[in-house]
Amino acid sequence: MTAWLAGLRGWRADLAAFALGVLSAAALPPVFALPILLIAVPGLLLLIDGSRGRAVAARRGWWFGFGLHLAGLYWVTEAILVEVARFWWFVPIAVPALSATLALFIAPAAAVARCARAGWPRSLALAGAWMLGDLARQFVLTGFPWNLWGSDWEFPGRLGDIFIQPAAWISIHGLTFLTVLLASIPLLGWRWRVGGVALVAVWAAAGLLRLDELKPTSPPGLNVVLVQGDVAEGQKWDRALALSIFRRYLGLTREGVAEAGSGPRVVVWPETASPFLLEPDRGARQAIEAAAGGAAALIGAVRFGPQGRPRNSLFALKGDGSIAAIYDKWHLVPFGEYQPPWVPIPVQVVPGGGFARGNGPATLHVPGLPSVGPSICYEDIFPGEIIDGTDRPDWMVNITNDAWFGNSTGPRQHLAAARMRAVEDGLPLIRAANTGISATFDAHGHELARLGLDRTGVLIVPLPGKLPPTLFSRFGLPVPLAIAGAALAVGLLGGRRGAPVCLQS
Repeated sequence: MTAWLAGLRGWRADLAAFALGVLSAAALPPVFALPILLIAVPGLLLLIDGSRGRAVAARRGWWFGFGLHLAGLYWVTEAILVEVARFWWFVPIAVPALSATLALFIAPAAAVARCARAGWPRSLALAGAWMLGDLARQFVLTGFPWNLWGSDWEFPGRLGDIFIQPAAWISIHGLTFLTVLLASIPLLGWRWRVGGVALVAVWAAAGLLRLDELKPTSPPGLNVVLVQGDVAEGQKWDRALALSIFRRYLGLTREGVAEAGSGPRVVVWPETASPFLLEPDRGARQAIEAAAGGAAALIGAVRFGPQGRPRNSLFALKGDGSIAAIYDKWHLVPFGEYQPPWVPIPVQVVPGGGFARGNGPATLHVPGLPSVGPSICYEDIFPGEIIDGTDRPDWMVNITNDAWFGNSTGPRQHLAAARMRAVEDGLPLIRAANTGISATFDAHGHELARLGLDRTGVLIVPLPGKLPPTLFSRFGLPVPLAIAGAALAVGLLGGRRGAPVCLQS
C-alpha cells in the first residue's frame, strides 16, 4: 500500500492527496476521530516522498489542504443561505475559494518537507513548516486560524482537559506541531513508535500534573447571568420584531437575576443582542438595568462612531444604567462585516462601508466587577491576541452570534476555540451566544456549564478564579515561532552534511 501511494503520479496523486485531506477533517471537533491522522499524515508524506521535486510536492500539499478545509469549513455556506436571495450566486464559490486560499499555507510546508531527507527529518520538517503556515494564516489577509489540528485534542470531559494543558506553554500552535509529528510515526521505525507512545505518556502526565497541582485563586464571589435569547438570524434585524426581541431579553434577565439570588451579579447578553442603540437610548439602558436589578451588565449592541460608521460593540453598564466602558470589535469578519479592499467582488453584507474597526485588545474596569477582557465573535479564535498583556484581566468574556451557521460543526468548533484561549491565558472564560452554545470554562479550560444550541434560556454560573500568567501569556506567539524554527532547522539539516538539497547548487 505504501509503495502504491508513493508511486502515484499526476492527477491520481492529486486526487489521493485531496481524499486524505478530506479524511483528516474528521479529526477536528466535534468528531475527534484523532486516529484518522495516523492514515492521513503518513499518506501525505508518502506522496511527498514520491514527488519529483518541490513544485510537485507543493501541489500535492495544496490538494491535501484543499480537501481538509473544504470538509472542515462546509458550514460557512450556512451563513450565505441566510442571505440567499442576495448572494445565491456565491454559494458554490465561497467555501471552495476560501479552502483554496487556506491550502496555499500547506503547499509550502509540503515543498519544504521535500527538501529534507526522507524519514524522521522529513516528518520534523513538515511539522515545523506546517506550524509556520498556521502562524502565517493568523495574520495574512486579516487572518483566519480555523481548522487548527491542535484542537483535535479537545475531547469532552477530563480527558480533553488533560491533553490541552500544554497549550498554556506552547499554545494551540504547539499542539498542532506535536500532532503532525506524532501522526507521522507509522512511517518510521519501531524506536520512533516507542518514542511516540512515550511522548503521549509524558504529555498526559504533564497535563494531569498541571490540572491537579496548579490551583486558581479564590473565586471572586460573583454570579454571572448568561442570557441566550435564541433569535433566528432572519429575525434579528427585522425592525418590526425589535421590541419583542428586546422584551425577550429583558424577561430572561429578570428570571436569571431572581434565580441568581441577592449576591454580587453581572448580566451578559450576546453579540448585538440589543436591537436598540444604547449610547443615545437612555431608556433602553435603564430598562436593562431595571431587569438586572441594579447589577452591572455587559451587553452586545451596535453603535455608530464619529464618522457615522457602525461598530460591533460590548457595552459595560453600571447599576444605574450609565455606560462605564465600551469595547469595539477590532478583528472584523471579511465580507460579513466589511468589504476587503483586496477582493473586487462586492459581497459585503453590511452597507455604508461596513463596520469600523476598534483599537485592539482591551481590559475593562467596571465598578463592582473584577477586570474583564472582552472579545466579540470570532476574535476568540486568535491565539495570543485577545487580552491586553500590559493590563491582565481577571476573567474573559466572549459574546457571539453563531446563528449564521445553524446546527453545524461551526458553532461547536467555535466553542472549542474559546476553550483553548482559557488554557493559553490561564483565565476563566464566559461565553454568551445568541443561539448557543453559551458556556463557562475555568482557567484550566474545564467546562463548568453550558446551554446548548437552539435553546432559549439563562445560565447562571459562579465566576471561577484565575491562574498565574502562563508561559504563553507572558511571551506570546514567539514561543511557537521558536519551536517551529528549531524543528525546521533540525529537520532540514538532519541526517546529512551541508545544506539541504533544495539549497544546494
